[in-house]
Amino acid sequence: MEKVKTHEAEIPVEERLRALYSLQLVDSEIDKIKTLRGELPLEVQDLEDEIAGLETRLGNLRDEVVNLDKAIVKKNIEITEAEALIKKYEEQQKNVRNNREFDSLSKEIEYQNLEIELYNKKIKEYTVQTEEKKVLIAESESTLADRKSDLDNKRKELDEIISDTQKEEEGLYKKSEKIQDLIEDRLLTAYKRIRSNARNGLAVVPVQRDACGGCFNQIPPQRQLDIKSRKKIIVCEYCGRILVDDEIISESHL
Repeated sequence: MEKVKTHEAEIPVEERLRALYSLQLVDSEIDKIKTLRGELPLEVQDLEDEIAGLETRLGNLRDEVVNLDKAIVKKNIEITEAEALIKKYEEQQKNVRNNREFDSLSKEIEYQNLEIELYNKKIKEYTVQTEEKKVLIAESESTLADRKSDLDNKRKELDEIISDTQKEEEGLYKKSEKIQDLIEDRLLTAYKRIRSNARNGLAVVPVQRDACGGCFNQIPPQRQLDIKSRKKIIVCEYCGRILVDDEIISESHL
């Protein structure tokens, strides 16, 4: 069943400000946990992508070596066939009836010898390519082993952090959702928008030493009085963050 939020007009501004600041405290704690993980999730993803790429590359290189080996076998068979033809033509030359037939068979023998030279040349080329690819395979296998080791270490590190913070994080998310239910959609949307645009994730900040706690620009005395009166929601004219007074801060806690 869908939750029905209290109508905006029924919620005093002061209570809205308290709810917003409480939500900010909870969300900031969630941010701290995410900061603790740092770049680990991205590093794990990058390593997984790199490993997948290396495995694909290795698969392609191995297929190429197999195809080159098959090509070498084929050329050796063709050499054997050519040598057989040469022997056949040489035998036929012994029984020719005229010079024309002898010359014709000589040309066939010369052609087969040229073919054998070409086949041997191809075999050498394929052998060199095979050796080069085997070197690449060995290098890729070594790199793959290193990356897999790195991934195992990063995953363990990340799993340990998640294990240590998971229960706390789940509790904070539940608390955040509970507070969000107290805030009307329009204001909650504004809060999330401000938070997403703020580098430090702060959408609700206190006035400290007569300045905005987010951008540290000075707040005029009259505006500070308006903030303390809690009659309306006031945002910093410089950074757009929602401003609250010291008393709300002292009364708020996780």
